Amino acid sequence: MIFDYISFEMFRGVLIGFVGLTIGLPILFSIFKLFGIFAIVQERQSLVYVLFGDVVGVIDEPGFHFLWPRLGWRAIIVNIFGKCHALDMRLDQDYLRSLPVNSEEGAPVGIGIWYEMFISDPVFYLFKNTDPRGSLAANVSNSVVRCLSNMPLAEMLVSRHKMSQTVRNEVSPKSHEWGYKLGSVYIRKVHFRDLGMIKQIESKVVNRLRQVTSAIKQDGTNQVNIIASTAEREAAIEFAKAAAIRPAVVGAALKEISKDPEVSRVMFEVLENQRILESQASTVILPKGSDLLRNLLAAGLKPS
Repeated sequence: MIFDYISFEMFRGVLIGFVGLTIGLPILFSIFKLFGIFAIVQERQSLVYVLFGDVVGVIDEPGFHFLWPRLGWRAIIVNIFGKCHALDMRLDQDYLRSLPVNSEEGAPVGIGIWYEMFISDPVFYLFKNTDPRGSLAANVSNSVVRCLSNMPLAEMLVSRHKMSQTVRNEVSPKSHEWGYKLGSVYIRKVHFRDLGMIKQIESKVVNRLRQVTSAIKQDGTNQVNIIASTAEREAAIEFAKAAAIRPAVVGAALKEISKDPEVSRVMFEVLENQRILESQASTVILPKGSDLLRNLLAAGLKPS
């Protein structure tokens, strides 16, 4: 019985503790926060307390804060009769596409600009402007049109860093008055807005590429012709030299052969027989000492 009683008491204590931690503790913390005993500020967050139309406190340091030392007696009723604005102080970014700008030559150009912004003054952000983000976008757009119009087209297509700095210097002072501070600004895209102009530029580029390609092909053909003519000329020179040297070489060889009459006779006979064989003419062989006319008639050949 004693052990059963102890077990029941332990179970009841654990149940009460569990219910108190899961239900009672959050309710207690909610009551503390309602009466302004403490507040928790997240990283890159700012809390602005407003009571009866007046700003009574701003907390922008992350961590756990007791409100009574900061707000005094107003901390008790600020969450009941006032309002707490939780502002996100993190860096944000936006991109404006194809803002219309005319170059110095009158070409219609579109500019795409990317910029960063963050809240610099929570009070100004809440009460100086009803739409700070929209006003900042409009200010950036107006600055782009006002500062970058009538620039030379070549400079507009190349010097993006300079244009970005110009827009940032124009927008930053005004945006800071609204509690919004402009960060980095970058011109990401510069393009033509007139479709007809784009087609003309494409046509000129295509024609220029064709001209360059044709010039390269013609230059290659000329180079090949020069190389071929040079080779033919050198070959003709060498053949002419060989033709001029040949009689001397042949004459020297015949002179050397003619020193021996037997060799000379055999050589000329071989050459004669070779020419006869190469001519593919009909050949009639007659015995030595025979009558030529009678033999021709017997062979069925007419004498010429």
